[in-house]
Amino acid sequence: MLFDILVVLGLVLLNGVLAMSELAVVSSRKARLQAMQQQGIPGARTALELQEKPGRFLSTVQIGITLVGVFAGAFSGAVLADPLAQFFMAEGISAEYANDIALVVVVATITYLSLILGELVPKQVALRYPERVAVLVAPPMLMLSRFAAPLVWVLERSSALFLSLLPRRREGEGRITDEEIHALVEEAASSGVVRPEEQTMIAGVMRLGDRSVRALMTPRNQLDWLDLDEPLEAQHATLRASSHTKLVAGRGDVDHFVGLVSAKRLIDALLDGAGQIEPAKYVVEALVVPDSLDAVDAMRELRDTPLHAAIVVDEFGSLQGLITVTDVLSAIAGEFHRGDEPRPGVTPQDDGSWLVDGKLSVDEMGVMLGMRLPEERDYETAAGLVLSVLGHLPRLGEIARMGDWRFEVMALDGRRIDKLRVCLDDGPDEE
Repeated sequence: MLFDILVVLGLVLLNGVLAMSELAVVSSRKARLQAMQQQGIPGARTALELQEKPGRFLSTVQIGITLVGVFAGAFSGAVLADPLAQFFMAEGISAEYANDIALVVVVATITYLSLILGELVPKQVALRYPERVAVLVAPPMLMLSRFAAPLVWVLERSSALFLSLLPRRREGEGRITDEEIHALVEEAASSGVVRPEEQTMIAGVMRLGDRSVRALMTPRNQLDWLDLDEPLEAQHATLRASSHTKLVAGRGDVDHFVGLVSAKRLIDALLDGAGQIEPAKYVVEALVVPDSLDAVDAMRELRDTPLHAAIVVDEFGSLQGLITVTDVLSAIAGEFHRGDEPRPGVTPQDDGSWLVDGKLSVDEMGVMLGMRLPEERDYETAAGLVLSVLGHLPRLGEIARMGDWRFEVMALDGRRIDKLRVCLDDGPDEE
């Protein structure tokens, strides 16, 4: 009797091992298994082989689970039910009911043990430690699949036949999306694997491919430019007043630019005893890029330029701004500001709203506030979003709505939107 019980328990535990193996291999992350393989952990390569052929592996596991389940049920019913019925009859229960009661008790007990020890607990273990379990069970599972190869082949072909009747998965549906990558990074940050600063930079890198040069450049109205037609005294005064290391050099008008002047090259000339400095002699021909150029492509071109900077123009050839490698780095690591400059950002208010700088990147605002933004858009800042929604230059206090969000113009700097009050929209305003 004791031996029979141990056999049944062994079958239930074997069923649990098979169920645990199935979930562990399927839910293991390929990148982690590859890392474990590079570390020389036994079983990692085999687990990757099983993942590459899921149909064969699942067929093997299902054969094992089915055979073990059928054998456990038949064995327990045939071996354990009769002794238990004899026990009930010895306790005074009639033979008419003793066999039925014994069968019900055996089936209920085996079902309970199969659910707990054969399914739920093993699967919970597999979900907690998928890669660890996968590398342990992969070698025996591979041997089992080879042993049951003929039957596995039949089941695999039968499954493929029925799957062919279903609609095919469209191209790209199985690819990893940006949302999945962000969720993975957020999970790593919450567990302490990735620091908050690293999470911010990863998000910046992910956004970089979706941004154009126009989103990163220093705009025209914030540039310092050097008019080479002015007297030398006026040019020197412009250089002294500028805080920028690179200035656009033009003649008469900034749109008639001829190149860039590097402050470092001028300082080098002074240190070399050049005497009276004529900036026109130190003008470097600049790389010119369209404002629609992808930021990643721009970064590739900036690496090959002497000053690592480029003049940005629109489709009509008018100067729109200047982009440098520092601008690209700022898009990844965050803006770099001088001590006397306020940093564009989001300031929480007591009423639950946020005060947003109009110059803030709309991508950064979306990340900070958890705001879902349109994928197709022709604006780069929070102010640009409001202008796009309204379709005209706003008045002070004017309100724009986009989805569940409400934007109120709180401050204007001439025609530029300086500050916005952003909150979740709670319905029409009361006059």
